[in-house]
Amino acid sequence: MTKDQISKVYGKIKFVDHFPDYKVKIVTTVADLNIKQVSDFPDAPGKWKIVDNFPDFKIQIVTHFPDFTIKYVDILPGVK
Repeated sequence: MTKDQISKVYGKIKFVDHFPDYKVKIVTTVADLNIKQVSDFPDAPGKWKIVDNFPDFKIQIVTHFPDFTIKYVDILPGVK
């Protein structure tokens, strides 16, 4: 995926085991996308609000062959 495509993955996110929109791998070093979990206003790249219903995107956590990698951060979310 390109950085432009990855930067559009924000908003309401639901974690699923099957039929995801994207497969991601969580890393602790350099990631494609830094994620900040928010409870309100998930309106910018890297801001995710975790939901159970009506998600913008469905994400599956994988260990191999991800579409892109993510890292959880407290500041500076977004594409790196």
